[in-house]
Amino acid sequence: MTTAHRIVSPILALTLSTSAAASRAQPTEAWYQQVWCDGMNGKVEYRLEDRRRIDCLTDQYAIEIEFARKWPEAIGQSLNYSMLTGKKAGIVLILKTAEEQAHWHRLQTVIKHYTLPIKVWKLGP
Repeated sequence: MTTAHRIVSPILALTLSTSAAASRAQPTEAWYQQVWCDGMNGKVEYRLEDRRRIDCLTDQYAIEIEFARKWPEAIGQSLNYSMLTGKKAGIVLILKTAEEQAHWHRLQTVIKHYTLPIKVWKLGP
């Protein structure tokens, strides 16, 4: 079964809140990739032989980092990257508002229903 985690470390939480507050513009997916992956000691935008890129590759996981509304795409990408690397599948779902919790619940429901081997993390409310 999967285990959901909010934010991995207090340092990462402080970085996310401080950096987001300092900027009026909404952070991009690339920004979340860089901050989260650095906090996990992973490789950002790891390039596969076929030139596709994994958002974050750690010692254990091939991780897709995606905004909440694109959760269905994240499932397929994480499983594909897991198959290609031999690492476990992972998804970091970015929620910008409390209303996006519905996407988080849908993701978890599908993973549980099909017993998918995907670990999930959530960034946001």
